[in-house]
Amino acid sequence: MKISVLGCGRWGSFIAWYLCSRGNEVYSWGPEEDYSYRVLKETGRNEYVELDKRITLTCDLQEAVCRAEIIVISISSQGLRGFMQKIMQYDVKDKTFVLCMKGVEVETGKRLSEVLVESGVSKQKIAVWVGPGHIQSFVEGIPNCMVIDSENEGLKMHLVDSFKSELIRFYYGNDLIGTELGAAAKNVMGIAAGILDVVCVPLKGPLMARGAREVARLIKAAGGNELSAYGLAHLGDYETTLFSPYSHNRQYGESLAKGERFEKLAEGVATSKAMKLLGERYGVELPITNAVYNVCYGSGNDKERCKEEIGALFTRSTKFELE
Repeated sequence: MKISVLGCGRWGSFIAWYLCSRGNEVYSWGPEEDYSYRVLKETGRNEYVELDKRITLTCDLQEAVCRAEIIVISISSQGLRGFMQKIMQYDVKDKTFVLCMKGVEVETGKRLSEVLVESGVSKQKIAVWVGPGHIQSFVEGIPNCMVIDSENEGLKMHLVDSFKSELIRFYYGNDLIGTELGAAAKNVMGIAAGILDVVCVPLKGPLMARGAREVARLIKAAGGNELSAYGLAHLGDYETTLFSPYSHNRQYGESLAKGERFEKLAEGVATSKAMKLLGERYGVELPITNAVYNVCYGSGNDKERCKEEIGALFTRSTKFELE
């Protein structure tokens, strides 16, 4: 298949590498001024992967979009709507779009597939690819499981059957709402985990249980299947985010609790704001999400704010565990 991967950061570069290894004709696109693109152009590799000689690296968006049957997008989630305005200048009515990114649009609370639909892409041409796994492990040959979801059953099955390998065992998703919200919310819980790594490590166990329950409530209120919170997109990805040294979101939370700066992208920051919006919209209580939001967007001493927010969670009124 002819596939173009738009975005050549750490995940985008891995996706291009992986899909090329599956025998596909792959283009890897990045803006000419982007640091990730320049590194690949100048050195043929980045800190994660070596650019396969069969991959065509380009900064020409029109070339990448128009020659592809499948367009994989791997960029910052908050930039998706603006990026789609550029893509929709070309004839993409017959293209399949696969979102390899996790997030919820801050300004609207829209899931990323909804952003594509509002940009003019047919629902039947959209899939999302999420789940556990860090590039550093994949490139060492350590396998993991992931999920591809879509409202188009045939498309979903075609992608899973085409992309699966001994390195990645794919599952067919069956709840696009839950898959997308669960994947996005996982990054918020990752920030909470990083805070706990500094403030109180034993609470990471309760975080896994109560965090998944919180996200399940939100998924149900949004019209999805609450059991999706316990699938690969959310709970299945916890080990990768809550415990891995590679997780940007966990590292961001740890830096906050230490009063240090973290310079890399942590999608959970914006997602905490978007989820807070959704909680208010649907009338769903999201105590952990709100605590992360307060830490990320509050003022004053970061270390003290982290301790205060964790303490506040313990003073909430007693609840039935599974209500």
